[in-house]
Amino acid sequence: MLERIGHMLVRKANQEEHRPVFDEAGDIPQHIAVIMDGNGRWAKKRNLARIVGHRSGMQTVKEIVKAADGIGVKTMTMYAFSTENWKRPRDEVDYLMKLPQEFLSTELEELNERNVRVRMLGNSDRLPSHTIEAMNIAEERTRQNTGLQLNFALNYGGRTEIVKAVTELARQVQAGELKPEEIDEALLAQHLYTRDLPDPDLLIRTSGEIRLSNFMLWQMAYTELWFTDVLWPDFTKEHFFEAIAEYQGRARRYGAV
Repeated sequence: MLERIGHMLVRKANQEEHRPVFDEAGDIPQHIAVIMDGNGRWAKKRNLARIVGHRSGMQTVKEIVKAADGIGVKTMTMYAFSTENWKRPRDEVDYLMKLPQEFLSTELEELNERNVRVRMLGNSDRLPSHTIEAMNIAEERTRQNTGLQLNFALNYGGRTEIVKAVTELARQVQAGELKPEEIDEALLAQHLYTRDLPDPDLLIRTSGEIRLSNFMLWQMAYTELWFTDVLWPDFTKEHFFEAIAEYQGRARRYGAV
């Protein structure tokens, strides 16, 4: 009898340990942006090649997307490859360009079953054909899905995105289709990659770095920022729920009192 009670207490303690720390009935951020940092450092700490860290980080993407979908997050935008990442060693860049194909070849079926819609944000001009093809297939197969929208920011740069939008507006002005005084924030936003998305409510960045790194600069004007020292491959759903809990404890005033 005592042994049975002991097992029951241990099971209850384990259940409480894994209970979400956030208010499940509270305000859940509808758009979460993530800078998945620390894959290379994770691998280096284990005397492994950097690409091993990226592969391990891919598993974290899978778990965090499941967690987000499970609590009702509507949009996730993952910073997968920046315009500055082309400066990395060639073998690492080549592997990163294969990651979308590798990830989607194993996970697309489940994402589709979960009603997740996959989309790419960024400039495809410099991407290899196999990367573009993998993203195109994912976008087409999930286009009708109405659940969580999962965005992968590939060859993405916030400044480049803004310049692109301004250039498009300038061409319209030059063609006489638009007057300069007609340009406002809403119009410029319609020329961004995120034209049909709400701005992020919450940004999560791992690995201890405290900066935006040219990610969604326009869109994050009033985003809540959450930083952690945890490296991305070690980031768990418990860390994710901790970020949600802190978000729920903040007052979003948008410049008001």
